Amino acid sequence: MRTDQDKARRFAVIGGGISGLSVARMLNDRGGSVTVFEAETTPGGLVRCERVEGVLYHCVGGHVFNSKNPEILEWFWGCVDKEHFTLATRNAVVLLENGAKVDYPIENHLCQLPENMRSAVLDDILHIARTGYPEDDNFEDFLKHRFGETLYREYFAPYNYKIWRRKLSDIPLAWLTGKLPMPSVKQIMEANISKMKEMQMVHSTFHYPKENGSQYIADSLAKALDIRYNSPVERICRLEDCWEVKGERFDAVIFCGNVKHIPGILEGVPVELDRLNQLEAHGTTSVLCEIDENPYSWVYMPSTIHESHRVICTGNFARSNSPEGMATATVEFTLKLSKNEILEQLKRIPFNPRYITHKYTPYTYPIQTEYTADIIADTKTQLSPYRFYLLGRFAEWEYYNMDAAMEAAMKLVNKVF
Repeated sequence: MRTDQDKARRFAVIGGGISGLSVARMLNDRGGSVTVFEAETTPGGLVRCERVEGVLYHCVGGHVFNSKNPEILEWFWGCVDKEHFTLATRNAVVLLENGAKVDYPIENHLCQLPENMRSAVLDDILHIARTGYPEDDNFEDFLKHRFGETLYREYFAPYNYKIWRRKLSDIPLAWLTGKLPMPSVKQIMEANISKMKEMQMVHSTFHYPKENGSQYIADSLAKALDIRYNSPVERICRLEDCWEVKGERFDAVIFCGNVKHIPGILEGVPVELDRLNQLEAHGTTSVLCEIDENPYSWVYMPSTIHESHRVICTGNFARSNSPEGMATATVEFTLKLSKNEILEQLKRIPFNPRYITHKYTPYTYPIQTEYTADIIADTKTQLSPYRFYLLGRFAEWEYYNMDAAMEAAMKLVNKVF
């Protein structure tokens, strides 16, 4: 067992996204000596924002903050200025293929479905009430058995296929447990009778900066940290009793980048990491647009007439996100599209989106197979004895939201420091 004197004190954090910034701040707050190596010129990773034509552009997604973990809330509000945030209520909607608008989550608003579809969904739910829930092991079966064939066919299947681009039966349910709602028939019926909205969800309300969006969060976490920008790490070498990163020595490395890159940069440790090549992911084309004025925050689109799965109305998150009188959003595609392909797709998407700019990010959605968890666990087991730790969405191949990334960082800090 390690003694206090044996504990690592000098940490190299590879990657200045939310995971890297969070773990660095937590270690720094406890008296650790931390250096963050970031390849880009600004912090943030997947939550990075920039201004284009006066519009705040969330380059990937539309990141907001909330948590039901009191430790995370206490830590977060100690790092940022709470007066800089507004508390917003999530207003999300599903646009079905037939044009119907149904408040999100769809199962709580059956009265808004077209009449014959509503009748079919009720028949499905009554059937589920009689037969109960089988022991499902994949995403497709779970959705069918939890919500019924009609909602699966009209919403869950086409929407999730747009994101994952594979058979939902190939996605293991174990990975999704705790990451998506699993309401019982009774809960669905109670929600509909009482006209309950999504208030039990973590992000039913959310905190959002009044200026600069999630970039403000990244910039706030980066304060007081030793961050080396424009510093891509191409070699991490294990010496006799420490690590060498870009000519500096550290007791421990916390890797918050893409775990698939480790075999190409790691030196000096006898580990077998060939299985990392099996890990799969999708990228996202995020298109910044001017759109018709609307009251929504998120719009989910299962429609098969276009390839986008959602519109994130980031212009509605804060007045400062767009010039006065302009409504803006990011339209997401789980594909790499050219500008010409994007312009053609935008013609088929609601709210008359007008193209401003776009980015393609190759790693945004980690894909889990039946082997993924074992591969990551084996990698951690091999590396952690050398004080080389994995943290973050693509270091751990986990679909972390901002609050989950912070929780994972806190757990790691409690373990290693």
